[in-house]
Amino acid sequence: MKIFAVGMNYVEHNKELDGTLYKPEKPVIFTKADSALLKDGKPFFIPDWSERVDYETEIVVRICRLGKSIPERFAHRYYDAVTVGIDFTARDLQQEARQNGRPWDICKGFDGAACIGKWVEKEKFRDLQALDFHLDINGTTVQSGNTCQMIFSIDHLVSYISQFFTLKTGDILYTGTPVGVGPVRIDDHLEGYIEDRKVLEFNCK
Repeated sequence: MKIFAVGMNYVEHNKELDGTLYKPEKPVIFTKADSALLKDGKPFFIPDWSERVDYETEIVVRICRLGKSIPERFAHRYYDAVTVGIDFTARDLQQEARQNGRPWDICKGFDGAACIGKWVEKEKFRDLQALDFHLDINGTTVQSGNTCQMIFSIDHLVSYISQFFTLKTGDILYTGTPVGVGPVRIDDHLEGYIEDRKVLEFNCK
């Protein structure tokens, strides 16, 4: 099982991080270790080696068949379900890595850094590129977005990644986060929604 993720796929989030609006020419792809996966409502343990760990709320898709070099027009056949996930990021380590041109493996791929909710069959939604989603922390909405704001669509991402990696059943893809990321703290209670459907719920410890 491979965990793919996309950086800088929402323009306003790019401004939030770097102070300027910009669109990357190609998708920014990175991976997370399989030990990063956190599911079934298990708690997220905030690591003591980072001064700030941020939530990044994202729509996540599940790959359902083997595929390589998939044309974009056929990409929708290769995933069958979606959920809300949290791409946890050790922000201080990421900033250091970016400044020094180093990989993001540690700041993005540490244990528990890929939290996912319950899968929902994609047929339950009329248009996956028009999904509202949001994250509540302790009962207050802290981040929200719509997949129509993506720079690169889900189908484009699936097609692009498949040029370099063979996609296999059970692989998952984080599709990028909108504006509104922020830190988590011990005892925070997180709830993630697609439209009005709660698909994610867990605590931070």
